[in-house]
Amino acid sequence: MEDALAAARDEVKRLNDILDQFKRHRFGQSAERLDPDQYQLVLEELEAALSRAEAGLEALIDQADATGETKRRRRNNRGALPAHLERIEQVVDIEDKQCACCGNDLHVIGEYVTERLDVVPTIFRVLVTRRPRYGCRGCDEGGVTQAPAPSFIVDQGLPTDALVAQVIVARYADHLPLYRQAQIYARQGIDLDRATLADWVGRVGWWLTPLRQHLLAELRSSVKLFADETRMPVLAPGTGKTKSGQLWAYARDDRPWGGLAPPAVVYMYATGRGGMHPIDHLGDFAGVLQVDGYAGYNEIKRRNGVTLAFCLLHARRKFYDFREKEPVADEVLRRFSAIYKIEATLRDTSPEARFEGRQLMLKPLFDNLRDYLSKNLGRFSAKGKMAEAINYMLNHWQQLTYCLLDGRVELDTNTVERSIRPIALSRRNSLFAASDAGADNWAVLASLLETCKLSDVDPLAWLTATLTKLANGHSNKDLDSLMPWHFPKIAGRNAPS
Repeated sequence: MEDALAAARDEVKRLNDILDQFKRHRFGQSAERLDPDQYQLVLEELEAALSRAEAGLEALIDQADATGETKRRRRNNRGALPAHLERIEQVVDIEDKQCACCGNDLHVIGEYVTERLDVVPTIFRVLVTRRPRYGCRGCDEGGVTQAPAPSFIVDQGLPTDALVAQVIVARYADHLPLYRQAQIYARQGIDLDRATLADWVGRVGWWLTPLRQHLLAELRSSVKLFADETRMPVLAPGTGKTKSGQLWAYARDDRPWGGLAPPAVVYMYATGRGGMHPIDHLGDFAGVLQVDGYAGYNEIKRRNGVTLAFCLLHARRKFYDFREKEPVADEVLRRFSAIYKIEATLRDTSPEARFEGRQLMLKPLFDNLRDYLSKNLGRFSAKGKMAEAINYMLNHWQQLTYCLLDGRVELDTNTVERSIRPIALSRRNSLFAASDAGADNWAVLASLLETCKLSDVDPLAWLTATLTKLANGHSNKDLDSLMPWHFPKIAGRNAPS
């Protein structure tokens, strides 16, 4: 028993060491080498292995009760379970309520109450609608009277709006391809083939296209936006191969500086990556556009007078490749770290406070960084990657440091990159879109569901309610009332700042 306990403790310690090392790899200096989604998958497996080892150790400790060793407290989510959840009470009581000593009746002196989170698997049910028909026996003029049939998004079809919403949220918010959903439904005896589900998705995309366009118009009126683009493979007709399309993302999040405009993101599909696409998408937008430095955005600057602000992290990544290999790169990274530590103290303050704080604390650091880069540029070959990294910063200094002039501007484009990540994950699960129209349908649905997430709104609840309103004749003149930020937030939670 002692040998078994020692072996179990060693295994727990070994897994803890691996887990700590893995976390340091993710959050430490090697952070940028690891794909965030892959990190989460590996972390889940490590934590599951650790929990299994701890369960075995606890069982051994219970068995060897003489050791007197104290159990480790299990890791639990902190805080009470949400108040809005239904409570199903069960009473675990003793059978004999008479005192074993004197035979008198026992009386309640208190109780222990515990709460555990339970789940009821998805329950399919059939909604049966009966519409009685009425006629009058007393006259021939009254005719037959009957209540009108309720309207659904898929007219004369099989699903309710709630089921259609479930399919779409699972596909575009939770990244579960339609054929996998069909397999899950089949296990419950529901035969819904992938083509049927795809038909529902396409119909909803048609209904929601005006909402995506309204959302885009809302973003065009913003004072500041983020923009990014990602590859969207599309099946080329008749070839069996894919062609390279692009999904452009335009995001707004004014919360870090106290802006009142609701956060939102819009995706637009285009067949290419040329500079004409942002002009077409953003129309007359003439505010600040924060981007990653891609030259394709220069055209909208020239035509619309848009102010371009660049992303500092993209400049930093060029030096990161030389970490621990080149002292100049290490020093530049150290200076970046100092800049971001100060910037963290200015978050959630007004644009005026951020401007003053940056001028006072960040501008000297930026000025010193520029002098340091200029001084050390001559140490490297003009055609080398280090010279390229330094020249990128010096040649785009005004755009990279525009945050010093405008307290509404962030240091980087992480906001829109976070909105691109779900698209990349969904694309990885689905490999490619079947057509240009399918890719645009993808963009329509993802725009509204990701905006729900930014607004801390349950995408399923919003989509179900919105489809029902649209099916019952909601006017296209009042699309703003359907925007996710007007919908109740997830119970018990506030939108993140």
